[in-house]
Amino acid sequence: MIANMSALRILGADDADAFPAYCRFVRAVFPRAGFERWIDWGEWDDSYRAFALFDGERIVANAALTRMRLLLDGNECRAWQFGAVGVLPECRGRGYAGQVMAAALAACGDDPVLLFANPKVVQFYPRFGFRAQSEALFGVDFACAPGTPAASLDPEQPKTRALIRELACAWPTSLRFAARGHGRIISWYLANGFAAAPKQVDADTLVFCHVDEDCLHIDAILARQPFDLAAVIPSLIDRPIRQIRFGFTPDVCWPDAPTIGTDPDAHLFVRGLQPPSAHKFPCFAQT
Repeated sequence: MIANMSALRILGADDADAFPAYCRFVRAVFPRAGFERWIDWGEWDDSYRAFALFDGERIVANAALTRMRLLLDGNECRAWQFGAVGVLPECRGRGYAGQVMAAALAACGDDPVLLFANPKVVQFYPRFGFRAQSEALFGVDFACAPGTPAASLDPEQPKTRALIRELACAWPTSLRFAARGHGRIISWYLANGFAAAPKQVDADTLVFCHVDEDCLHIDAILARQPFDLAAVIPSLIDRPIRQIRFGFTPDVCWPDAPTIGTDPDAHLFVRGLQPPSAHKFPCFAQT
């Protein structure tokens, strides 16, 4: 049994010896998610750190931090986002989650912090100064027939992931509450099969999307410069659609898109920042 913080280890990109233990821990706590493929792709860099509590060679609790470049009302600031917060099922109730949370928060200093919580533990994070924040849903009615399809890029190819990282630092599709430089987070979604392969509209534009019945879900847009999104919709669909839903706040790429409700599945918590009243933090920038 772990008695104190002496078994805490901060894992970074150079700690390959601990990667197998980290992957086993994540699979044990979050069975649908993993880090194996993401690590094999070389996507773990110094922007991601895991505060892992060890018992011998196994990790029993963890809280990870991703360094973020947040856009908030048009201004960019440094922030942190928690992810992979958990404790092995057989080790819960011993205060381990509080230990790793406290260690990670100390590393954040006075920077803003955000996280997306498991709905089963929403009472846990207010103990550390976090406030719950609602997330909006944005959508528009838009009837459209398919046209010449855009090419899909293979995320297994390093050049695809390099382009994702490059374009994630370019033109922002939202200024209200968004992220920049989050290409490695997008790669994690691709590595886990949680995102479809990006569609390349042109050399400077990638769109992550999928069609469900008569609705086009645009999950993310990465672009080097502004473009006419409505004009490229036919290249993104393989059947007629009647509506579009956005996985981010579309204040830049579709300014008149209204809010159509509150997202019941998004459990956002913030500390040290105040998002605008109507926003959708990009779904592929969430850890």
